[in-house]
Amino acid sequence: MDKQKLRVGVVGLGKMGLLHASILNVIPDVQLVAICEKNSFTRKLLEKIIRRVPIVGDVTDFSGLDLDAVYVTTPIPSHFSVAKLVCQERLARNLFVEKPLTATHSESKEICTLAKQTCNVTMVGYLRRFMVTFLKAKELLSENAIGELESFTISAFSSDFCGINDNPQVSIARGGVLKDLGSYAIDLALWFFGDVKIDSAMVESLTGEGAEDSVNFTVHRKSGGLKGDFSVSWCAEGYRMPEVALSISGSKGLIEVNDDKVSFKNSTGEVTTWYRPDLNDDVSFWLGNPEYFRESAYFVNSVQKNLAAEPSFETAAKVDFMIEAIQRRARHLG
Repeated sequence: MDKQKLRVGVVGLGKMGLLHASILNVIPDVQLVAICEKNSFTRKLLEKIIRRVPIVGDVTDFSGLDLDAVYVTTPIPSHFSVAKLVCQERLARNLFVEKPLTATHSESKEICTLAKQTCNVTMVGYLRRFMVTFLKAKELLSENAIGELESFTISAFSSDFCGINDNPQVSIARGGVLKDLGSYAIDLALWFFGDVKIDSAMVESLTGEGAEDSVNFTVHRKSGGLKGDFSVSWCAEGYRMPEVALSISGSKGLIEVNDDKVSFKNSTGEVTTWYRPDLNDDVSFWLGNPEYFRESAYFVNSVQKNLAAEPSFETAAKVDFMIEAIQRRARHLG
């Protein structure tokens, strides 16, 4: 790029917006130019804290700022409308959206089409692709460490709504466990194994009628005999933080990986385990977890060098397609 610094705007000043804005503000060759926050109370409060970056009330106020990139970190239901406006008004040439891309697959398809016409680099924030443990597991797979893949199990658990009964609105407001937590597991499966087809699915309402709190489904890979089993719940006991865990069985061994460690068991039964500190899990600015910085640094580098980034909008739209296919399959079987 000709300009010295990448000019970036952030839309939405919730937890993720503040985190991304803080990280972008310390990445070399990046300038945080403006922040958009719709809530007037939040905006006035933050204006007293954030002095050097203007905080506007509408994303159209980004017009004329010559932004290179925009981060969309608003609640899921508004991802589509904000991203669409950024594209239609050509407010930036590159676009990052927190996961999932939108609330529905039809919205995601529309955004994919629109972004192809107006954006250079697009990316969706599926954070576990930037965790060193999952990166190591992916490396082991690419090295054919466990031979021909046979089966996998993947779980995504949290205790967010554990013990809540007859109050479904608290979980419904989050959009259902598949979009919120399960999307991480689905994205990992697509990243590790490619496209899969759903065989069975079951949805449970644990916090009350109409909620989507626990989902179990099975899949098989379209290109071969690999089978997978998913378990997703935000009503699981004992999880201080959300956790995704993956176990992969092959003809020559086993890989087990979660947020904190990865283990490889070879055909003779010998086990090697790597923890985060063993995998150089360090970054120049640590906020939240290292993968947040790693993710933004990767997006910024992709924009600066005009390289395709993953997961792109098209890749993330596959997650949204699978979520709706799982829900349809569960209703059909139910």
